[in-house]
Amino acid sequence: MLNIRSMEVAVGIFVAAGLAALLMLAMKVSNLSAFSEGSGYTVTAAFDNIGGLKVRSPVKIGGVRVGRVTGISYDEHTYQAVVTMTIQDKYNRLPTDTHASIYTSGLLGEQYIGLEPGASDKFLADGDRIKQTQSALVLEQLIGQFLFSKAAQGGQK
Repeated sequence: MLNIRSMEVAVGIFVAAGLAALLMLAMKVSNLSAFSEGSGYTVTAAFDNIGGLKVRSPVKIGGVRVGRVTGISYDEHTYQAVVTMTIQDKYNRLPTDTHASIYTSGLLGEQYIGLEPGASDKFLADGDRIKQTQSALVLEQLIGQFLFSKAAQGGQK
């Protein structure tokens, strides 16, 4: 009887550990692991097209995650999407002429913002705006441009 009871307790502990591991994996995959984030400062950037960028998408410099997208809104005056990013405090030496681009991880991966630091002696502070931006490449637009150029070449023959 004691052997069966200890076996049941061991199986229960094993199942609980497996469920905890699955929960942690799900949080990592879905980018919900915001509890590991420290405090940071907020900067914004305006883009003509953000593609599939989402709130909680990573912000990277040289492939290293330095922050997250915390908000996306639309500016009715400039007709652009305004992306709000929170950068971790330890990366507080980004020059004011930093360039922001929207990239895709792999062929069909998630989109993220890539920052390329400039050469200015002044640094971005809380509430600043990144002025130099490059919008997301939309696959449908690229295919449309390719087909249009091929059709135009075919009509010239």
